[in-house]
Amino acid sequence: MLTMKADMSGGAAVIGALNAASQLKVPYPVIGIIPATENMVSGSATRPSDVVTASNGITIEITNTDAEGRLILADALVYAEKYTPEYVIDIATLTGAASIALGTGSAAALFTNEDNLKNDLISASNKSGEKIWQLPLYPEYTEWMKASDISDLRNSPSSRNTGAGTSAAFLQEFAKSYKWAHLDIAPMAYVQTNSILRQLGPSGATGFGVRLLSYLMMNRISN
Repeated sequence: MLTMKADMSGGAAVIGALNAASQLKVPYPVIGIIPATENMVSGSATRPSDVVTASNGITIEITNTDAEGRLILADALVYAEKYTPEYVIDIATLTGAASIALGTGSAAALFTNEDNLKNDLISASNKSGEKIWQLPLYPEYTEWMKASDISDLRNSPSSRNTGAGTSAAFLQEFAKSYKWAHLDIAPMAYVQTNSILRQLGPSGATGFGVRLLSYLMMNRISN
């Protein structure tokens, strides 16, 4: 539980990337959206079998109260539509499953519905040294997230298998109107004592994602 503060690493990476965009004098609009809320047990906290409604009207059954971050991230993806973006990249420490799939300290997980955006991100990854690896978004993942009797979606499947992929499939349902990529940075966001990530610095947050997004912006300037 001591590392739970690292769950804001995605938001921190967005702030860092916006700061980089300012310093780089990026000649095109870059918009950062950070859905921030207190994550704490209270009388109004979600409970198993609750149904919540996203900002676009999609209903979501709460099948796992620990799968909470994707709920506010979904609203952020909907909110992004108002800017008519060329593309949207979301970045979050979304799942422990990404760490299990790729290994802590190995790479962040990439999911996307657009090949050119995938190639741009992989190029930025190679230049920045912040490693990412693409994982699949099979249609079955979406089917599993829609397998609710009382809502449009559920926030977690009945099995832990493919947890990173089903989480990405959930988010994809809110990113239909633009090119989109999801970065699950849980494997790379935080250094613990004796962690393989110790090579990145002392214990604490790594800042993963800032360099990756900075190189993505620089590549677009040069192109």
